[in-house]
Amino acid sequence: EKRTVTHIEKNGYPDPIYINAAKIFQGIHTKKSKDRILVHYGDNSESPMMAFKDEHSRRVSYELAFNALKYQDLLEEILLDSNAYPCYSIPDELTSLLVVMLYDLQDRKFRKRKIFAEEELVAEVQEIGHYLYRYMTKLAAALARCRIKYDALSIEYFIPETIWKQEQRASALPVCVWINTFKISLEDVIRDLEMKGLTKVESVSDFDRYTYAVDQHCQDVLVFPSSLREELLNLDLFADCKLLLQ
Repeated sequence: EKRTVTHIEKNGYPDPIYINAAKIFQGIHTKKSKDRILVHYGDNSESPMMAFKDEHSRRVSYELAFNALKYQDLLEEILLDSNAYPCYSIPDELTSLLVVMLYDLQDRKFRKRKIFAEEELVAEVQEIGHYLYRYMTKLAAALARCRIKYDALSIEYFIPETIWKQEQRASALPVCVWINTFKISLEDVIRDLEMKGLTKVESVSDFDRYTYAVDQHCQDVLVFPSSLREELLNLDLFADCKLLLQ
């Protein structure tokens, strides 16, 4: 049976992804000096991460965590301005989950998330989700006030300029993937890609929309146009770990 990666749109994520993203965020969030701390992150180092369903779920968890990191100051300001924080019914150990889920909530325009079929429900995620829904209107209003205060058309304006420039450069770079030769050969990968409508070209300079090239120095590496990143990561070749994003 042909496997495919679970395609997750902006209507929410399965509960384990929030848990794992919060765990990742807990380890990378910006720690402030004592005189500047208004939002407290407890120590949840003993709580284990949940098993990733597939490579796509792993990638989405890390993306969600790093997006929360990019907007940490804004998200904290929204929580404080809306009076959603502090909340004494939510322990500090769940603050990372609160921030991560708030980022996702605003990313889908404060719409309730979809409950996935056969989803593994996690009590902490359900608790934080219900709490955020109770404050939905106040959170949206707090975000609007922040945008007016800083004259920002969208939350992207809150990203520091250095990070914005790095992201612009990174988004234009070709996508490089490793062929997992323990599971598939270069020939079989090429055959599979051709069946999906992609054409092999000689070099990056020959790139068009649905094209790719074999790295000139390493035959186990393929290079694709940056515009194909999302489509590539939803191929069954990635679900089966036959191709690995570099």
